[in-house]
Amino acid sequence: MEYQYPIDVDWSQDEMLAVINFFNKIEDYYERKVEGSALKNAYSDFKKVVPGKADEKNIFDEFEKGSGYNSYKVVKLVKDNPDEKYFSANE
Repeated sequence: MEYQYPIDVDWSQDEMLAVINFFNKIEDYYERKVEGSALKNAYSDFKKVVPGKADEKNIFDEFEKGSGYNSYKVVKLVKDNPDEKYFSANE
């Protein structure tokens, strides 16, 4: 699948890597499976870069337009099922 990650050029390299890592976990959910704790940690790092809800929504929407992957749905699923070890759209 060909798409770009929603990256802000004003972010530092570490911030860009945190956002990319988070979206890699979202991709893992849809393409394979992802460990719940890894996704929670990646989302926590993402929120340090993108603390605002409106900015988060815009970035999630931009990522979904390119990839077809709904980040909000995955984050909500993990938050609602904190004891689940692995998550996958394929199960």
